[in-house]
Amino acid sequence: MYNVALVEDSKCIAEKGCRLCIMYCPEADTIMLDAGTKKAIVIVDRCKGCDLCLVVCSTHNAITMHPVDPATGKIVLESEAGETAGLGQAYAG
Repeated sequence: MYNVALVEDSKCIAEKGCRLCIMYCPEADTIMLDAGTKKAIVIVDRCKGCDLCLVVCSTHNAITMHPVDPATGKIVLESEAGETAGLGQAYAG
């Protein structure tokens, strides 16, 4: 099971200039700024679950990692995050 990042809007302060998760995400166009809300959003289909966004957002804790059910492709919100993929794992293939 792999993880994906999700942003909690109520904790995200991207509208105040914080865009660390967007800047540090190694996968292009995975974390974007929502033009309407001015909050960070994760394009779940592109997220590799590397945890870098979680690390850079540790002050505000706006990002959480959630496992994806491999059979359905659905995010399992009520479950604990699985093991973090190493960068080599996350970007293999």
